[in-house]
Amino acid sequence: MNPEQKNTLSKVPEITLLFWVIKIAATTLGETAGDAVSMSLNLGYLISTIIFAAIFVVAVVAQIKAKKFLPTLYWVTIVATTTVGTTLADFADRSLHIGYTGGASLLLGLLLLSLFIWHRTMGTVSVESISNPKTEMFYWVTIMFSQTLGTALGDWTADTQSLGYLGSAAIFGGLLALLGVAYFTTKISRVFLFWAAFILTRPLGAVLGDFLDKPHDHGGLALSRFAASAVLLVFMAACIYLFPQRAAKKAH
Repeated sequence: MNPEQKNTLSKVPEITLLFWVIKIAATTLGETAGDAVSMSLNLGYLISTIIFAAIFVVAVVAQIKAKKFLPTLYWVTIVATTTVGTTLADFADRSLHIGYTGGASLLLGLLLLSLFIWHRTMGTVSVESISNPKTEMFYWVTIMFSQTLGTALGDWTADTQSLGYLGSAAIFGGLLALLGVAYFTTKISRVFLFWAAFILTRPLGAVLGDFLDKPHDHGGLALSRFAASAVLLVFMAACIYLFPQRAAKKAH
């Protein structure tokens, strides 16, 4: 790749069907791995959040310092946002007793605020604009809020609204399908559709993760959190290495 080609590429992947498949797997992994540390290892939500937050910070710093798009590093950072999002949302909802409704509302406000400040500062929230450390920082903070919101939103639909894990998965999957139809049949802003889909994949992954590892009497399959996490990790690794991703092109 020559220097001119490098200058036209971003450090985030091209948005393809493969991107969304890996993203859903990553969000599901975030749920099972987060629960494995906080519940199965009995470390609690606060300690687990501190651990995953440290991993998240290290991953983001490495991602920002990277000179080009590195698929493994990018997806490690995404998984870091999903795990810290899982334990942080559970800590707010359960340990601080904000509740699923209050937690989801608070996190939605923080997510919208992050997008608003990003747009006011940089003029756009398009992922194609990610070409400098400042924009990358907005990108990862926004993603972290979206992942945390997704956990709270998934718990809210499955538990507070009594829709169960499969019922909630059907709703979020249906909404994602509608966004896909809108992408191919309408002229709705592609930036809006991307962020709407990105946000919705998190609660979908959250309820799928809960379905895998929650007890039978809670509507789950009662699988080992560690085993489920390992399978999801292997699946992600296979997708990343068997189907190489290209970096997205920068907007000009």
